[in-house]
Amino acid sequence: MEPCNRILIVEDDKEILEGIRIYLKNQGYEVFGAGNGVEGLEVLEKETIHLAIIDVMMPRMDGITMTMKLREKYDFPVIMLTAKSEEIDKITGLNVGADDYVTKPFAPMELLARVNSQLRRYRRYLDVLQGKQEPKRDNVYTVGGLELDEEKASVSVDGNAVRLTPIEYKMLSLMMKHPGRVFSADELYEKVWNEKAITTDTVMVHIRNIREKIEIDPKNPRYLKVVWGVGYKIEE
Repeated sequence: MEPCNRILIVEDDKEILEGIRIYLKNQGYEVFGAGNGVEGLEVLEKETIHLAIIDVMMPRMDGITMTMKLREKYDFPVIMLTAKSEEIDKITGLNVGADDYVTKPFAPMELLARVNSQLRRYRRYLDVLQGKQEPKRDNVYTVGGLELDEEKASVSVDGNAVRLTPIEYKMLSLMMKHPGRVFSADELYEKVWNEKAITTDTVMVHIRNIREKIEIDPKNPRYLKVVWGVGYKIEE
């Protein structure tokens, strides 16, 4: 399998773009750049990309719109760059399919850690999807009409395929393997992102996204339940 090392940076500030590009290239990544969402989508049409770093505020097409459009075709990880004053954009970005975010100004090591973490997860996801990772024997988990097949890295509801991002898949997989068990937002964050939880906004948004995809009526969920004040669970 080819390495997952092709990264797209979409950033209208040329100094920031070039700084990130140089840093990632020094770490062995192949890097592509674009100055706005329109240019970013054009790169995706021509190149195989394994992760995108996308700024929120850009001319022609902003990062939120670009992420929403790319999610129609691609499932690779997306890390959003936001300013401290753009708190609402973090939530909006996660809602439309971003996997993580980094707030400006940021240390290069913080961005690199998040890139490495997302790409490790994406490699494992692709390995299972392509049958290159040995699946467990008991690799199908079923709750009612909801089914998760680890061998195929697939999820279906009543026989209809559901398309999840790698983060959503890992979060749902964790809960489906322990039906009835309540996971706190902090616990979900730490198990899925493999780092200490600082904020649970990310978890709440991904839970909402999963619900939109697996529930017939997300406001009255059948599978993914909230235990108020405690956390989340997949109903037994």
